[in-house]
Amino acid sequence: MAACPNGHDSASDDFCDICGMRIAGAPAAGAPAGPPAAGAPAYAAEPCPRCGATRTGQFCESCGFNFAGPRFTPSPPPALASTIPPVSVGAPVSPGPPAPSAPPAPPAPPAEAAASAPSGPPSRSSFPYPQATWTAVVGADRAYYEQVQAVTGPEGAAVTFPSYCAERRFQLVGNQMRIGRRSVSRGLSPEIDLTGPPADPGISRLHAVLVATPDGNWAVLDPGSANGTLVNGAEIGVGDQVPLHDGDRINLGAWTAITVHRG
Repeated sequence: MAACPNGHDSASDDFCDICGMRIAGAPAAGAPAGPPAAGAPAYAAEPCPRCGATRTGQFCESCGFNFAGPRFTPSPPPALASTIPPVSVGAPVSPGPPAPSAPPAPPAPPAEAAASAPSGPPSRSSFPYPQATWTAVVGADRAYYEQVQAVTGPEGAAVTFPSYCAERRFQLVGNQMRIGRRSVSRGLSPEIDLTGPPADPGISRLHAVLVATPDGNWAVLDPGSANGTLVNGAEIGVGDQVPLHDGDRINLGAWTAITVHRG
């Protein structure tokens, strides 16, 4: 196993198959390029409750579990206090007043009300706002590529702009859509797979996540990628959930652009 500059154990000896960083001694042609990422926050060594992998950010790099999502812990039932007074052995027991009759039990709720009672965290289909159709369009951005080349220096010159990159469309569904590259060793299959071809060497295995919001829209979050994520030309902070609007452009890697469309 090779060790990347970020300390990951990588099955590949040229680029880390976890974060995409170039491993020391690898040829410069595979060097990741992109604007420098904001510093990732430190997390405790918390195991993922879904797959057991060690936590490195808000989202699990192995299965995409959202550590910041709602977690429900059942409350223990309240203890019943004893209402029977102690009785001494041999002491006479007075009959006392007759016990009042128990009140009648309330009627059972209608079947319709019981069926409508919520159970567990809300799904996207239960959001109170009309659900619009969102689409992510993936392509190559020449202007962004030249911007990256201007700040990476001679090492980035080895990364060339693809001669052809077919436009791909992904419909946004569910509560989240992971953006990254497929990793067989980690069993990671992001919903928006940017493995290629053509392969952008600056994209991490789990680079960013699109998160559904209760108002029927979407937001983007960078869980701590190696090369950062931009929205409309401005880099977003690690862990910041940035709302998206129709026509917003997300740039990541060396030349990749994702444009989101609503409706």
